[in-house]
Amino acid sequence: MAGKFLIAGLGNIGHEYVGTRHNVGFMVADRLASDSDAVFRTDRLGSVAEISYRGSRLLLLKPSTYMNLSGKAVRYWLEAENIPLENLIVICDDLALPLGKVRMRKKGSDGGHNGLANINQILESSDYCRIRLGIGNGFPRGGQIDYVLGQFQDSDKDLLDQAITRAAQGVKDFTFMGADRAMNICNTDPRPANEAPLSNETSLSNKTGSAE
Repeated sequence: MAGKFLIAGLGNIGHEYVGTRHNVGFMVADRLASDSDAVFRTDRLGSVAEISYRGSRLLLLKPSTYMNLSGKAVRYWLEAENIPLENLIVICDDLALPLGKVRMRKKGSDGGHNGLANINQILESSDYCRIRLGIGNGFPRGGQIDYVLGQFQDSDKDLLDQAITRAAQGVKDFTFMGADRAMNICNTDPRPANEAPLSNETSLSNKTGSAE
């Protein structure tokens, strides 16, 4: 599946937003760049960096348009680089998923996410792959904005790092093996370290229709 891909990590620019929950898309883009010793440069409507993976060229994008206008930057770079919509993957935060959860989908609604909503509107399509990283929803009524623009707690850092690592690998898998196979891997939650593997007897009972 070698080709050219646009990897758009969503977030907000500015020092005050660095490390906030809404910026996990930027964090995944940064991880992909650092893993390949690539450096972002300031360019039209965002910061961009280029990496290669198994014969494919991956253009990493961190839009400078702020979250609610992400679609403007995504459309520009798709057109400027002549990248087809099926080779776009967008990375963003998700309040509906617990911290540490990572989910890849081939297409779908915006789910109430303003960045995805703007991309859907500007592209006039939701038929592109996206990876959502859970940030949880531990905020009181009316506190959503402060929560998503707030910093992760120190106790969140291990789960956050694991999710970023998993999402970055999901991007690479998507470009190498396609959405369906990449989804099967990315959406399979890792077994907790303290959970024992299934015994042969338990495995057999599950295969023969035991109730959950």
